Amino acid sequence: MPPFSIRQIDHVVLRAQDPQRLIAFYRDVLGCRVEHEQPKLGLTHLRAGSALIDIVDYRGALAEAGDAAPARPQRNVDHICLGVDGFEPASAIAHLRRHGIDPGAVQSRFGAEGEGPSLYFFDPEGNMVELKGRPA
Repeated sequence: MPPFSIRQIDHVVLRAQDPQRLIAFYRDVLGCRVEHEQPKLGLTHLRAGSALIDIVDYRGALAEAGDAAPARPQRNVDHICLGVDGFEPASAIAHLRRHGIDPGAVQSRFGAEGEGPSLYFFDPEGNMVELKGRPA
């Protein structure tokens, strides 16, 4: 056993080909707010509840030598799950569709708070996102 216990996901970092488009998606479609920007690093931190979603330009200062653009067919993150309050499936689906997003079916899935309704969709860079409501 480690000398600590995991409390929550602190942040997720997404490497982007089009950082401004991805920032706009998480801000305008999902309601995250820009918390902090580090332009010299090509890094923007968006507040997602108690966690952060960081968007970094894959060509920026944080890139390793030889880094390539994120490849859609080869993801290194399966999905990001965002726990949401006020999850009402029909209105969530309608909202996503208004933004050109084709969400999957709503199903009950297990997460950090137990079984609850959720749906999956892809962000503009091909990352899978899950919106998950609270358990019933």
